[in-house]
Amino acid sequence: MSLPALTGELSPADLRRVREALLEVGVPDTVDSPLSMDRIELLERVLGSELCRRLGIYRIPEGFRLSVVIPVYNEVKTLERVIERVRGAKIPCEIVIVDDGSKDGTRDLLKSWQASDDEKYKDLVIILHEKNQGKGGALKTGFGHCTGDVVVIQDADMEYDPQDLRSLLQPILEDQADVVFGSRFSHIEGPVRSYWHQFANQMVTRFTNWKSGLNLTDVETCYKMFRRELIAGIAPGLRERGFGIEIELTCKLARLRTARFYERPISYAGRSYAEGKKIGWRDGLWALWCIVRY
Repeated sequence: MSLPALTGELSPADLRRVREALLEVGVPDTVDSPLSMDRIELLERVLGSELCRRLGIYRIPEGFRLSVVIPVYNEVKTLERVIERVRGAKIPCEIVIVDDGSKDGTRDLLKSWQASDDEKYKDLVIILHEKNQGKGGALKTGFGHCTGDVVVIQDADMEYDPQDLRSLLQPILEDQADVVFGSRFSHIEGPVRSYWHQFANQMVTRFTNWKSGLNLTDVETCYKMFRRELIAGIAPGLRERGFGIEIELTCKLARLRTARFYERPISYAGRSYAEGKKIGWRDGLWALWCIVRY
């Protein structure tokens, strides 16, 4: 079987692992030099440009920067690991962290980073909310501090893998999309999920599609990526303070008739409520109201 045919049989997670292995060989592990241009050229010559594209191996334009917005509430156990994983994606980025009134030590940790002269904290933009404003409020604040070319939302837990960011970014850099959603349901692979959580998620997605005219498979996904000029135009008018922000963002982006939407499968390792999961059935009901509202 040829290599292109073989990759067609691989899952998105397998393709990601192949890409990571190819890009790691001989590539300096630094944020300033995420990928060697010579390495990309070599891989394109050996594998061919079409196969490289399928694997998510492509050049990031010089001077490009991704703004990664991380809303944080009581995530002291996972925040530092999430930041390390974002950096591990080897995409030039600024990391915008908005602490939403944490009470578990997250706030003290972030203050120590602010006061540090260590170079590893120089790519962090840290904002501290005095009072809890909800995920929507934290995202609105974070969007206002982004300076990158493209913006993406990253949760502060370990449910989403930043290695998927490169795959999500590709359609935007290739000028095929302006908004990219990472779907947990377009390719099912990984731990078995809660039936009721997935059922509620898909019901909300279907109703949102009906109102927005889109055909998304996962409207409640954390991984929403967009060109910064799009979110800059929407952010000042965002109203939702809680998880309803997912619906509001989707609906308001869908109203931009020139915005091109794209979906790509992502990996997902959902945590339980005992492990700190915050969204609940009340948020599902509120999401249905938000669909009507927006």
